Amino acid sequence: MKAKHIFTITLATALMSSCGVLKNYNRNDVVNINTDNIYGDAQSGDSLGLGDLKWRDIFTDPTLQSLIEKALVQNTDIKNTDLQLQEIQYALKASKLAFIPSMYFTPQGNVSKMYDPYQRSQYSTMTQGNNKTFGLPVTFGWQNVNFFALRNQKKGAEINREQLHNAKQAVQAALVANVASLYYSLCMLDEQKSLTEKTRDNWALYLEKQRLLMEAGQANTAAVASIEATYYSICQGVLSLDENIRIMENALCTLLGESNAKISRNALSTFQAPAIVTTGAPISILSRRPDVRGAELALASAFYDSNKAKSAFFPSLTLSSTGTFTNSFGQSVINPGMMIGSAIASLTQPIFANGALRAQYKVSKKEMEIAANNFQQAVVEAGNEVNTAMHELKIAEEQKDLINKQVSSLETALSATEKLYAMSSMNYLNVITAQNSLLQAQMSQISNRMDAINATIDLYQALGGGTE
Repeated sequence: MKAKHIFTITLATALMSSCGVLKNYNRNDVVNINTDNIYGDAQSGDSLGLGDLKWRDIFTDPTLQSLIEKALVQNTDIKNTDLQLQEIQYALKASKLAFIPSMYFTPQGNVSKMYDPYQRSQYSTMTQGNNKTFGLPVTFGWQNVNFFALRNQKKGAEINREQLHNAKQAVQAALVANVASLYYSLCMLDEQKSLTEKTRDNWALYLEKQRLLMEAGQANTAAVASIEATYYSICQGVLSLDENIRIMENALCTLLGESNAKISRNALSTFQAPAIVTTGAPISILSRRPDVRGAELALASAFYDSNKAKSAFFPSLTLSSTGTFTNSFGQSVINPGMMIGSAIASLTQPIFANGALRAQYKVSKKEMEIAANNFQQAVVEAGNEVNTAMHELKIAEEQKDLINKQVSSLETALSATEKLYAMSSMNYLNVITAQNSLLQAQMSQISNRMDAINATIDLYQALGGGTE
């Protein structure tokens, strides 16, 4: 009876003091994150933001959408992440099954015969026949089970699964952004090549005119040679753009998991900015951005590791029962056999383990503090990246109006210069200069469009990479 009371008191004490190790992770209980003014002066929107949109709502080009969908199916990183998710599912299932008792069936048998080398008659009855014994035991029980540790181990496995889901989101968001970036870079190179070819054609015409003037004695060899050098330099630029286009196409094919192929695409000017380009509520960073979410999952994992380390201070329970059908009872053999049952229960409470348990618990607490600091830093970095992307988008939009006005003015200047050249003896170099100025401004126009697209892609990633 006394032993029963001791067991009851020990178990009750363990249950009363286990409240802490059975708590679920709650961000507000572990770390204090202040999201006020997290985006700085780029704060905009109070509910929905770019991070709340799906990638199809941001990248509306049908050709680009087809490429992204193909990448999400064929990309090797995506495939491997799916396989890792399947692996972690098995680990989680194993951690859940740890609560279930184990069961073993270990059949055994033995055949023995007594042999007398002296052939003594008084032992003849003992040496006749074989002694055949068998046992069919089934063992059922828990071995050294700490239910608090098992519970926190299961929670940790669930966090690992969430971390892998989060990793897949990070891979997907990066893949969508990279495919979009390469696609629009190809569109930009197409337009740059078109303008460079126009520049080449203009200089080819100018070179032809100067050669005619030289034949008429109105231009010298030095001037013609200089124009030729400029013309050949522009021709090299066209070839360089062709090379860059091939490099970009191959890079995009690599993301698609395909061999090098020609990538069909539309004009850069077809890009339509999403209707919503605000940041949205700050909490969207915490719930959707993969690196921030990953830092919080690491904090949650450290929280359950700390609980698991604390669980080591509580007793471990061992329960075992065995049922055996056998015909072996000591020195005798009984046929048919009989059932033998046994049960064992024990409780192991750590008292002194050379300070190892306490040291392990203190280490786990420090690891949780480190994880909390990393989480806070991830939030700060995320806010700053959103701020940077919003400013890039704002500057690109402001420059767009100025560049458009510049192009309009240069178009007027070129038209006026061509009319003056037609009506007077003005040098054709003035026309070429006006054409080059316009083409350079149009190049700036293309770069500005690409800056706005890149800023939109950066903001898409900075706000979590969409809702998928």
